[in-house]
Amino acid sequence: MIFLTQLIYIKEGKENVFHEFEAVAIPIISKYNGKLLLRVRPDDNAFIEHHMDKPYEVHLVQFETQKDFENFMQDKERKKFLHLKEQSIKSSILIQGKKIG
Repeated sequence: MIFLTQLIYIKEGKENVFHEFEAVAIPIISKYNGKLLLRVRPDDNAFIEHHMDKPYEVHLVQFETQKDFENFMQDKERKKFLHLKEQSIKSSILIQGKKIG
């Protein structure tokens, strides 16, 4: 089992374009033995301390295997909508981890 945390930074004014991409991409996760565990859009009050830009959204996703994640990334339907991702996302940070304990 792998866990992925993604911090997503949106281009100003492109929130709706980002939501269009997510409407396509998120349902495809389950096709590849994945599950969106958390999708958080924190407001300013949610940050106690920070030394980096505040993300627009934070996602926590799990996949059964690394190969499942790689297959998700190569999904043909998802790739048709990557232009929406490119139009709306300024940058993102992807952190891969595993469950401990």
